[in-house]
Amino acid sequence: MRTRCVIIGAGHSGLAMSRCLSERSIDHVVLERGEVANSWKHERWDSLRLLTPNWQARLPGYSYTGKDPDGYMTMPELIEFLEKYAEVISAPLKLNTEVMSVTTDASHYQVATPQGNWECESLVVASGACNRASIPAIAEAAPASIDMITPMQYRNPDQLQEGGVLVVGASATGLQLAEEIHRSGRPVTLAVGEHVRLPRTYRGRDIQWWMDALGILDERYDEIDDIVRGRNIPSPQLVGSPEHSTLDLNRLTTLGVRLRGRLAGFSEGKAQFSGSLRNVCALADLKMLRLLNTIDEWVIEKGFNTGLGPPQRYEDTEVEESPPLLMDLDKDDIKTILWATGYDADYSWLDIPVLDRKGKIRHDGGMVVSPGMYLMGTALLRRRKSSFIHGAEDDARDLSAHLQAYLNNKIETPEV
Repeated sequence: MRTRCVIIGAGHSGLAMSRCLSERSIDHVVLERGEVANSWKHERWDSLRLLTPNWQARLPGYSYTGKDPDGYMTMPELIEFLEKYAEVISAPLKLNTEVMSVTTDASHYQVATPQGNWECESLVVASGACNRASIPAIAEAAPASIDMITPMQYRNPDQLQEGGVLVVGASATGLQLAEEIHRSGRPVTLAVGEHVRLPRTYRGRDIQWWMDALGILDERYDEIDDIVRGRNIPSPQLVGSPEHSTLDLNRLTTLGVRLRGRLAGFSEGKAQFSGSLRNVCALADLKMLRLLNTIDEWVIEKGFNTGLGPPQRYEDTEVEESPPLLMDLDKDDIKTILWATGYDADYSWLDIPVLDRKGKIRHDGGMVVSPGMYLMGTALLRRRKSSFIHGAEDDARDLSAHLQAYLNNKIETPEV
């Protein structure tokens, strides 16, 4: 089977690119290993909501039109949103079609699936940046008696043993699950590493509104001083809730969650923690303060005071003077370790030399080092908003334009 372009993945990024290719009359097909929004359907926990408000839920030619623009979609609502989008744009979907391998010759890509092979001149990898949980090597030294689980496997607290839980990782996922599990009656200890602290709302507006208004989310990848670090910054400590509540370490401490430093290893049944907890919390507090100062300066500069509340400042993260560096897992009755340590993309099917030593695709703003290949849906791909649903629109329009030029003129892809 032949087509001009194959898109791998029918999540929001793949569908956004499909719409943009259709607008340019470029023949293509979208291959999806499962269903539309497959990861959201089968690899996320029950209570999860989007971290971005509904008014930001927009894709090329489509946007949220419901009655709660300032709310946060539940997973069923998001799935319905994406399924409807696929229907509205008439995406040329091939569902339950897993890509087994992708190879290339001098002029075409060959995409092998159990339902047959595709040959194409261009390829868009939109298979997602969260295909598998990232578990550090130290997990191998954890006591065999303790259950280990990742956010991709976790659905709700009922599946956990009774007893204590060690949650490793304090970004958005770690905080949300630490709170939920603690409220189920299980004592929780949270191992805290580098994190980004943000209030849910500031001066009466969602923090995402401020990030959008100040142009922070539109900052381009080629304007970032350290793009490698920028693409590895942890996700902000935000939660989408009907109450628009702020979830931070202070709130967890108030609930009774115990804070420890970054998990460094295991030895003789004991968990070992870094002594950097106070420093990483102080740094996160400082960066949040800088952002709030920037917002306040923008308000003054623009004369934009109508309807805003007064400037706010938040208490520093409360950390005990000398946080313990060891925890006896047996004495503390730790029955489960939840690894909220991030996600990785899975490109094991990509038989083309485009991966770096960490297994990530080498690209320049989504233009992969292999001519005619493009990447969608990863952090800071072309802009700071690239990993958000609404970030896919601008990225897809940029890259579809380059893809069309490539097909018309066979322009070269920059080296990375």
